[in-house]
Amino acid sequence: MGGTNFRHVGARRAQDGAPEAFMILKCSFGVLSLGLVVVACTSPPAEPKPSPPKLVEGMWSDPPGAIGMLCFFTCTDTAIERLNALLDDPANDARPFPELRAEAEKHSRDTYLRPRLTEAALKNYPLDPADDPGLLRCEPWGLARQMFAPHQIEIRRLGEDRVELRYGEWNARRTVYMDGRARQQPVLPSPMGHSVGRWEGETLVIETTGVSANITPWRFEHSDRLQTVERFTRADDGDTLLLRANLTDSWSLRQPLVIKKIWKWAPDSKITPYEDCEPPAAVTRGVSAP
Repeated sequence: MGGTNFRHVGARRAQDGAPEAFMILKCSFGVLSLGLVVVACTSPPAEPKPSPPKLVEGMWSDPPGAIGMLCFFTCTDTAIERLNALLDDPANDARPFPELRAEAEKHSRDTYLRPRLTEAALKNYPLDPADDPGLLRCEPWGLARQMFAPHQIEIRRLGEDRVELRYGEWNARRTVYMDGRARQQPVLPSPMGHSVGRWEGETLVIETTGVSANITPWRFEHSDRLQTVERFTRADDGDTLLLRANLTDSWSLRQPLVIKKIWKWAPDSKITPYEDCEPPAAVTRGVSAP
């Protein structure tokens, strides 16, 4: 899987007195060498742990490090390239990483996302968080947000003809039909749509249609014409799950969006019932930066 490469840069030291030094490894969303590597200067080498399986099945959760912070929800090649440039510039050595990350994300919104939005989508962009039904009424997310949800994702086979994706956020579940049926447009769109999948080697490819109109993570609305193609690949290190998703929608998008996300192998993580959502007692209207 192609994509922007994260190149190796010099170590950025922790503050004086910190027990560890940090080295940011710029990474690739192809065959991976990614993350924020913590070098314990005084600790003995860790005991080797069993190698995880090669396929994408299993439990995954939030990745650590610089790329984990950038791609905690979503990221783009444009954001990755911008972050690389900022980290390579010695003038930014004293700037905190969250500030560099925010600059890279803004650059991606301004130069990659916004130019791809149609006039129809731009009319309400960015949406006021006070209009978010997930916030106001604890309504579970639709596919466009759920597929990039933070925290856990569990991928497991249900026999030979189905795969289930279960998410920690909202404890949401998706069924992917792997029996060779053609992608179809259901009569009645639903929040998660209708997903069919296939294996391309060790990559899980999922195509989804029939998604009801809803909100994206980038605070613009999409229509029921939304179609997505997700490609889940396990990195060579075995510990990282990569998602590359293509989104098309003739109502909201002039051009397809290519969005990326990563998770870390987390076999001991658990997904629990989602019972703690409480609507806010009051909501202050006013659009902040997306």
